[in-house]
Amino acid sequence: MVPAPQPVVDFSTGVHRLHWATMPLRVLVVVGVFLAVAGVTLLDFGLPFVALLTMAVTGVAVLGAFGGWWGLRFRVFNDALVLERGVLRRHAQQVPLSRLQAVDIVRPPLMYLLDLSELRLQLAGGDDSEIRFRYLNRKAAEQLRASLLASAAGLSGRTPAAPERDYYQMPFGLLIGAMALRVPVLAAFALLIALGVAGIWVGEPGVLGGMLPLLLGLIRGFLSPLLLYMTFRAAISPDGLRLRYGLVRSRMQTVPPGRVQAVRIVEPLLWRAMGVARVEANVAGYVGDRQMESSVLLPVAPRWLALSLVNQLFPGTEVSQVRLHRAARPSGAVDAAGIDDTVFVTRRGVFCHTTEVIAHARAQLVRLSVGPWQRLRGTATVYVDSPPGPVQVRASGRDPVEARGIVNAVVTRAGRARRETVGPERWATRIRG
Repeated sequence: MVPAPQPVVDFSTGVHRLHWATMPLRVLVVVGVFLAVAGVTLLDFGLPFVALLTMAVTGVAVLGAFGGWWGLRFRVFNDALVLERGVLRRHAQQVPLSRLQAVDIVRPPLMYLLDLSELRLQLAGGDDSEIRFRYLNRKAAEQLRASLLASAAGLSGRTPAAPERDYYQMPFGLLIGAMALRVPVLAAFALLIALGVAGIWVGEPGVLGGMLPLLLGLIRGFLSPLLLYMTFRAAISPDGLRLRYGLVRSRMQTVPPGRVQAVRIVEPLLWRAMGVARVEANVAGYVGDRQMESSVLLPVAPRWLALSLVNQLFPGTEVSQVRLHRAARPSGAVDAAGIDDTVFVTRRGVFCHTTEVIAHARAQLVRLSVGPWQRLRGTATVYVDSPPGPVQVRASGRDPVEARGIVNAVVTRAGRARRETVGPERWATRIRG
């Protein structure tokens, strides 16, 4: 028997609030913080006094949690997210969905057990342009995500979630091998063993104390990425690139079309023998710590698949076919740059090869830099800037005349691309048209 399809919630009508479990969770947090900070100190006044004060704090927390839950209402109306806050004094905020940069669904361990999700909206405008819904029912969060992405694309808010096509599911063995075959991890592991053997051999426990920083480094550099990307899966859908990962805290990240500004393909020394690479990107809307944790599009993948993803993100180009020209005076074993009608590509590195790609339509600033040392060498560096992120596209070691030619070529193509590109807003209506 085929199960009946789930009804699509219309977020454009009625009143929508966070899940009711948000209230007791907030109360537990407030009471827990009170007992942890002040509870031990107040024990000097007697247990009855602490119990009475805890009841008073709980009562205030219940009123505050109920007021916060009841006072927050939201709906999707006329291509905007409408938020209303307040009980006695109401405050309305209308957020144009044209500013929507990315939509993430995060599920910490406790929320996973309670079948709740946190929905994060990344908006254009900087560090203060993030909206969080803590917490929603899992299905409600997924449907609200679909409604927001559909409205931002110019479709009806009742449009069901767009279908997706599986793009890549990371093999666990490949992840372990790639995380282990990195020079810092191997060096830390070898030094850890050497210290352990030396401490036992000479019978000096103090030597073993040096193992603690190495263990912490291995946890951060090996175990933490392993737990984060163990369940990594990428999918392509009409509403953007969907990434799912996280063993302890699951996360679903959706990057709408046109929001990736620049891409970097990283190939460490030992990874090149395996034919794998990592793909990072500058995604508009993410800043600070959220920018770094959301910049990885493919943690470990075959190199051909990494190039294929870049072609997906920047339609109209074939990155592997862009002709690269070596620098006049390269600073490393690899120092080259190339350009076509869609993208500007650079490649550099001695031990770790890095390929950086930026679409002309995403270039915000093109500049030529000549420092004191470069004047002596007779070289210049060309920078093509995008919104902030880990990727900084630059071509170094160029002859000054060649560098000026690159600047002119990029500026010309960027101007033409911006005139021909209408932006990622309401992209679905243009496809249908």
